[in-house]
Amino acid sequence: MVTFSHTDRGTDEKDWAASGLPALAELPLGPQELGTMRFVVLAAHPDDETLGAGGLLSMLHSLGADVDVLLCTAGERSHPDSTTMTPEQLAAVRLEEFGSAMEILGLAGHWRFLGLPDGGLTEQKAEISAQLREAINRHHDDPQQLAIVAPYRADGHADHDAVGHAAAQVALEDGHALLEYPIWYWLWASPEDPAWRSWARLPLDPEQQATKTAAMGAHTSQTRPLSARASDEALLGEGFLKHFRRPFETFAWHHTSPGGAAGRESASYAPHTSVDAQRIFDEVHSESGDPWHYTTLWYERRKRNLTLALLPRESYESGLEIGCSIGTLTAELAGRCASLLAVDASSTALKLAAQRLAHFPGVTTRQQTLPAEWPEGRYDLVVVSEVGYYLAPAELNQLLEQIQSSMAPGGTLLLCHWRHPISGWELDGDSVHTMARNLLRWPTAGLYQERDFVLETLVAPGDPGALGT
Repeated sequence: MVTFSHTDRGTDEKDWAASGLPALAELPLGPQELGTMRFVVLAAHPDDETLGAGGLLSMLHSLGADVDVLLCTAGERSHPDSTTMTPEQLAAVRLEEFGSAMEILGLAGHWRFLGLPDGGLTEQKAEISAQLREAINRHHDDPQQLAIVAPYRADGHADHDAVGHAAAQVALEDGHALLEYPIWYWLWASPEDPAWRSWARLPLDPEQQATKTAAMGAHTSQTRPLSARASDEALLGEGFLKHFRRPFETFAWHHTSPGGAAGRESASYAPHTSVDAQRIFDEVHSESGDPWHYTTLWYERRKRNLTLALLPRESYESGLEIGCSIGTLTAELAGRCASLLAVDASSTALKLAAQRLAHFPGVTTRQQTLPAEWPEGRYDLVVVSEVGYYLAPAELNQLLEQIQSSMAPGGTLLLCHWRHPISGWELDGDSVHTMARNLLRWPTAGLYQERDFVLETLVAPGDPGALGT
C-alpha cells in the first residue's frame, strides 16, 4: 500500500518531463471518434476530474460529445483539523467550487452529486457501481460507443482507488472502454515505475490548457489556504499543480471488447510471462462464461467474419488455433478445416470450449501453456488471435520458431491482434506482427488494419502439396 502526504516533496515535474512520458503514444481516439462517443466521468472529490481530465472534458465539450459527470463526495474531510470551517461548511464551499469548474469546462447541468462520505469510498464500491450503471443505462447505447473516465485504480489514495476499481469492474463486465486518470501517482511515483509506460497521451491545444487552468483555479479551497492557521494550509501546492499544467494529459487506456485486453490486464499491474497464463485466465473465466463478450458484441462477431474472409484458401487439412478461449472462433474455423486442434492455457476456458465444440467431430481441445509446451504435428493453418502480446519477446520468438518448424509447405499463419498498449504486458499487437514478419520472412498474403485491430496472413514457402486444397 502506498503511503504519502500532500506535504511530501514528491517527484519533481522536471523529472517527469525528462522521462519518456512526453513521448508516449497518443490516445487512439481522434476528434471525430471522441465527438460521437458518450462519456460517464467519475470523481471521488471535487477537483479530481479537473486535475486528471480537465483538458479532455474541455475537448469533449468543444466536440459536442455527450458527457455526464458523477461526483462521489463533497470532499468535506480535506481539512480535518480546521478550526475555522466545519466539514458541513467545507462541503458547501467545495460543491460550489465544483459547480464553477463544471461551468468553465462547459458542463454546467451535466453533473450529479452522489452524496457519499469523503474518506469512506472503500466501503461504497457497490453503490458507486450501481450509480455508474444507472447513469449509463439512461441511454441505450452501443457499449463500444461509451467510455468511462475514472481515477487510476492504483493512485494510492483509498477513495481514488475504490472509485477506480468500481469503474474498472463495470467496464469489464459491461464491455465499455475505460480511461483512468492518475493524480497522486505523479507525487509518489517516479519515472522508474513501469506502470506509466503503457499509458496513452492526449495532447491539449492552448485553448484547452487555458480552460483547464481556469477550472483548476476555481477550486480555491484546495489551491489556497482557508486561513493563516496551520490547519488551513493549501493542499495542492504549486509544485504539485505543475504536473497538471502539461500540454497533454495521461490516461491508462483500456478497451474491453478486443480479445479481453482490459479484463486480462487487470489481474496485475506487474509485467507477466506465459507462466502466469493459466492462473490469470482461469480466474477470469471463473467469473463469467463469456468474460469478453465474444458471443454478444458486434465488434467480436464482425472481427471473426473478417478473420475468416482473410484466409487465402477455402479449406485446410490440419489446423492449430493457439489461445482458443471459449471456442467462438474455433467453431467457425471448424468449417474450414478437416481437423482442428484448439489449445489454451486455461482449463476453465477449455471446459466451456468443449461444450461449444462437442458437435464438431474434427475438433480437439487441449490444455497447454505455449511456448513451453508445444503440440506435435504438422499444420497447414496456424491461428494466433489476440494471444501474441501476452508473451514476453523471447517467448514470442520461441513460439514463432515452433510455428515455423511445424508449418507445412505453403501453409497459412493468421495473426489478429488489438493495436493498443496493454498494461502489465511487454508487447502490443503491432509489435507482435512486426516480430513475426522479421523472424519468419514469409510473404504477406493479406493485410487488413483499422484503428483497433490488425489482421494479417503470412504464407510459408513451398508447394502446399498433399496438405490442403
